[in-house]
Amino acid sequence: MAAHNETGKKGEDIAAGFMEAKGYIILDRNYRFERAEIDLVALRFEPAVLVFIEVKTRTNTRDSYPEESIGPKKKKRIFKVADSYIYEKRMTRVPIRFDIISIGMDNPEHPMIYHIEDAFRLDGPFL
Repeated sequence: MAAHNETGKKGEDIAAGFMEAKGYIILDRNYRFERAEIDLVALRFEPAVLVFIEVKTRTNTRDSYPEESIGPKKKKRIFKVADSYIYEKRMTRVPIRFDIISIGMDNPEHPMIYHIEDAFRLDGPFL
């Protein structure tokens, strides 16, 4: 496995544990639809919300923060995956939210975790 893939996997593991510690249930990891993917899908019950989570991990955050790499194309793909997930799992009545978990691994022993709730919204109907 390439180093960046290992970093990404490690970040996803950290993010999943972080969300579970906050009371979320991880429903899926690396859910794919066509060529698009969402890293984590989580559910919280009080209040009920289905959360699609993009995890961005960097080993060096001096020049930029991980979350800065999520542009309009990536958001469009995330919306497409979310639409597929909601349809496939028949979760049309559950409110949804799109979060980002940004992880800086400058010091791997003490990663910096930044959870951005409601990081972006879908304007209008799903694609």
